[in-house]
Amino acid sequence: MPSTIDRRAFLRAAGAGAAALGTIGALASCAKPANSEQRSRGTTTLTWWDYFTLENFQPGMRALIEDIEANVPDVRIDRRTFPFADLERQITLGAVSGDLPDLAIVDNVAMNSLGGSDLLADLTDRVEEWGQADQYYKGPWAGCQVDGKTLGIPNNSNCLALYYNTEILRSANVKPPTTWDELASAAQRLTSGNRFGLAMSAIRTEEGVFQFLPFLWQTGGDLDTFATDGATALTFLDDLVAKGSLSEQCVGWTQQDVNTRFIDGRAAMQINGPWQIPTLKKETDLEWSVVALPRDKAAATCLGGENWVVMASSEKQDKAWEVLEYTQRPSVLVPYLESFGNLPSRKDLADEGTWASDPALRLFLGQLSLARPRTYGPGYPDISRAVANAEQAVLTDSAAPSAAARTAARKIDEALERR
Repeated sequence: MPSTIDRRAFLRAAGAGAAALGTIGALASCAKPANSEQRSRGTTTLTWWDYFTLENFQPGMRALIEDIEANVPDVRIDRRTFPFADLERQITLGAVSGDLPDLAIVDNVAMNSLGGSDLLADLTDRVEEWGQADQYYKGPWAGCQVDGKTLGIPNNSNCLALYYNTEILRSANVKPPTTWDELASAAQRLTSGNRFGLAMSAIRTEEGVFQFLPFLWQTGGDLDTFATDGATALTFLDDLVAKGSLSEQCVGWTQQDVNTRFIDGRAAMQINGPWQIPTLKKETDLEWSVVALPRDKAAATCLGGENWVVMASSEKQDKAWEVLEYTQRPSVLVPYLESFGNLPSRKDLADEGTWASDPALRLFLGQLSLARPRTYGPGYPDISRAVANAEQAVLTDSAAPSAAARTAARKIDEALERR
């Protein structure tokens, strides 16, 4: 495994974004060295970066770290957190400054930009010796593969599905939709007053792209057919807005905004992920359920979640792998995932944990088998921007779906060539 980084090659892959973020380097200092007592005992201190900064994540993370330090021989964890938007960029800057962790938990879509830079340690041989790769769902495992190498291990997974207000649908005599035609019909019938039939996020960020891509895949197409299949998906959403079934304000909504409108009764249905379930369960007056995303030619949903990665620059890769392997033991992984409200990426845990008995969580878990990762190579950031701009243009009535799709397709095709 390489112990140094080709910094010039990495900067070419990372683009100019890191250069504009020079001040962010001040956010993190060099890793804390082990004290003399630790060194005398042979204790290894591993630096660990993640972006789980919200307070509700801290009990589960502290419990995991305490478990690791108690049961992985001679290891201590020096954890550092960053805002979600800063972690990947801080790793990018660290390729130049030399300030990098030993291991990190990164958004699975970050594998596109980080995976082709020689920045992440190749875990292929370790995984082969470990012999547990076949225990993971196809999508989450594929999200850790770059150029035939295993560069990460899934930390957790999620995907999208369709929530619906059971009381509203029952009163309107509407069944939960399973196809695009049924979705369009249901959304129109459920729209009344200040309540829209459907809510989703179409914001000009990866959140919006995350919610759009299933529509593209459901046409039977992919990014390399965006000029045609992208136009079909954009037309479908544009029709929902034109008929008043989907608010044009969705271009500014995050997924949390969408859930708020669903809770408030301003949306009869919403597209969202399992991380909203704890909040929904607190609403005792709200009756809801969830079904798979309605399909067109194909069934599809988008894979979300995080991956564990080890840095190629780390001189402690053996110990980092011990920690990573330990976190995947069912006795460790199940309570960790439950504390975060996340789903397992491992098939062999399907009948353990809260997701084994909770109908909504089981629905999401069942969708992981067809959840698709966003593994499109180092050009994905440009692809994401092109898709987001196309959706924004169409839903704000600035461009026709066919024209927006053609414009985006040219940029997407250029970015895909960098794979």
